[in-house]
Amino acid sequence: MELQSGGSREIHGLRLILLLAAAALWLGVTRLPAQRDNEPNGAAAKLDQESADAALVKYVTVVSPINEAVAARVTNAALELQHRADQQDRTAMLILEIGRGTSKFGQVLDLAKELASARFSRVRTVAWIPLPPDRKPVDGYHVLLVLACKEVVMHPDAELGDMGRGDALPPEEQHAILGIVQKRQNPKVSRALALGMMDPGQTVLKVKLERKGNGHVTTDSRVVTLDELNRLRDTFQGNIDVETIWEAGEVGLLSGSRARALDVLVAQTARSRGELADLYGFPPEALREDFRTAETPNARLIRIDEMIEPILEGFVQREIRRAAAAGVDLIVFEIDSPGGFLLSSTNLAFEIADLEKRRIRTVAYIPKMALSGAAIIALGCDEIYMHPDAQIGDAGPVEMREGGQFEHAPEKVLSHLRQTLRALADRKGRPPALLEAMADKDLLVYQVTHAKTGRTWYLSEEEIHASAGEWIKGPLVPETRAGNLLTLDGRRAHELGLAQPPVADMTELKQRLGIPEKVRLIAVGRTWVDTMIFVLNSRPAMFLLFVVGAACVYLELHSMTGFFGIMAALCFSLFFWSRFLGGTAGWLEVVLFVLGLVLILLEIFVIPGFGVFGISGGLAVLAALILASQTFVIPHTAAQLEEMTWTLGTLSAAVICVIAMAVVLSKYLPRVPILNRMILAPPGAVEDSDPEAPRLRPELTVVSGWPDAEDRRSLLGQRGVAISPLRPAGKAQFGDRFVDVISEGPFVEAGTRIEVIEVSANRVVVREVQSA
Repeated sequence: MELQSGGSREIHGLRLILLLAAAALWLGVTRLPAQRDNEPNGAAAKLDQESADAALVKYVTVVSPINEAVAARVTNAALELQHRADQQDRTAMLILEIGRGTSKFGQVLDLAKELASARFSRVRTVAWIPLPPDRKPVDGYHVLLVLACKEVVMHPDAELGDMGRGDALPPEEQHAILGIVQKRQNPKVSRALALGMMDPGQTVLKVKLERKGNGHVTTDSRVVTLDELNRLRDTFQGNIDVETIWEAGEVGLLSGSRARALDVLVAQTARSRGELADLYGFPPEALREDFRTAETPNARLIRIDEMIEPILEGFVQREIRRAAAAGVDLIVFEIDSPGGFLLSSTNLAFEIADLEKRRIRTVAYIPKMALSGAAIIALGCDEIYMHPDAQIGDAGPVEMREGGQFEHAPEKVLSHLRQTLRALADRKGRPPALLEAMADKDLLVYQVTHAKTGRTWYLSEEEIHASAGEWIKGPLVPETRAGNLLTLDGRRAHELGLAQPPVADMTELKQRLGIPEKVRLIAVGRTWVDTMIFVLNSRPAMFLLFVVGAACVYLELHSMTGFFGIMAALCFSLFFWSRFLGGTAGWLEVVLFVLGLVLILLEIFVIPGFGVFGISGGLAVLAALILASQTFVIPHTAAQLEEMTWTLGTLSAAVICVIAMAVVLSKYLPRVPILNRMILAPPGAVEDSDPEAPRLRPELTVVSGWPDAEDRRSLLGQRGVAISPLRPAGKAQFGDRFVDVISEGPFVEAGTRIEVIEVSANRVVVREVQSA
């Protein structure tokens, strides 16, 4: 009996252990990150390893404006996760990156209702609020989508709230939003907190309620409005401690760090996507957004294997634009370069980093080396794959002094570069201190461990001190010793979290990226055309093309030979061709320019005078030239305003030069050998030493220049002879005077009898005299 009794106790004990183990496993899967601080052992509550390995998670960027397409993309992702979670009988996670923007209330409300519905019971929705580049708060109706999620994770410095953007939302919108909040999707979002974000007139408070009874003290925390606090004071028996969140009249905004301190709204804070992945126990690759539009990626290879300078920068930028226009979703940058110009390198790094906004995945492949500026470019990519023996780093800025000596750049240059590298690190989820150590030879970096979560990271001594005990200092990263710029091989870069596991060659890289073996990635090399495009896009070339093109137009109008017209067309064609391939011009600018020319020609050859058609044509040509020289229409930043100023200045200088050239040509062109044969000049307008120059009858005298006002008025009604073709402008003879005239109607051949029908200022209008 004792043996049976003991066996029964053992069986019951075993059952108890199994039940406890199952409960612990369930808690490990479903516990919120916000509960970590409340766990007795302080361990981080992460998804189980099976979830991390299987990556039952999707990362979706909610772009602005939120419309039917965006809502469909989010809903489809949630439906796919729900289906997979049902099949595998576990919880899935949908992470929505929500940023600034302006959307219609109805569209956002519909999507929020969908996410808050029971349709996605197995999908844990997480709103991720990174720090916007302009550091402005996420406000407006986008906040509603955040409140509809089950958890919120924010960058410590990011701000969220102010749904009415300074004003209270209409009552019907407030009622709809409270309907979603009261479903208690997120236990850290209360009715009072939502009211404070919707109505600046609300006073929002956090109260701590303490009650004693039966020898025990119970406490409770709530977020309430002022009215709710007054009712509590009337009914609650105990102590009430009050902390103000927002006073009446204060905009309802909360930063991530303040929300975390108040224990409202957010479950946790994270500074990067990599840190976000670590919070939930996922590998960083699991939070990479899938931009593919097909089962296999549509990839393009761009090679960077020379010194990085402006011509190469322009080439790479053009290849990026061509790839984006072709609809690719993956760009591989094969980098094998010792570096080059700092400005070109940083420009390319940020242009590559911005491709994420266009839903293009970027990968840097380094078979041998990416040093100095080439390393900066690689750090702008989403992922870095290196050969095990390849090198990356050594990005310290240098300057060339007299005598060809290289010296380290001054502190102001290094300080700016450190900020650039930190910005790239934050955007791509890499340790900023390690990137800074590539440029700062005196920066020491240590391996650190998070005091609560056990997460491993890398910080400088200053960052560790500023964390106030959040990070525990570990060993020094040996490659960051004093006087040494951080340089790493492929293996070590992977160990420090800067790169993916090394690859042996392009074939292995294609396998890792999911590119079929039969797909050949062929890089387009730079040619003389790219160099020519770069030169033609420079400001001096732009000025020269304007001046030569306009001067040829002037000469063509005075000679009608066709040669100068062809030269003018060539100049403007080169301008638009280079701008078209350079990415600043499109078909709109070309059509606008052609339309302007047509209107001007109509004014000159069809409709006499200088009226609506001429002015409209001139404005269209001017607008086309300006738009073709820049990538924006209206400047919104200081840099864009400066660029437009340069463009207008270049055009103005070109016009001034053409006017001065016209004055000189009108005076001296008839005396230039060969060229004077293209222009019909009256007798005496050329020197007698040129007997071959064309002349009119020598017995006539020449009145140089325009007649005075009195003489011009006396021409009205007079008859004369056209001494040059009138198309419609030309020269005519009235007695012994030669006058510039304009034909009223169609072209008039030389030698035709004409009559003056209108004199206005410097404009003399004539028409052909019909023979009786």
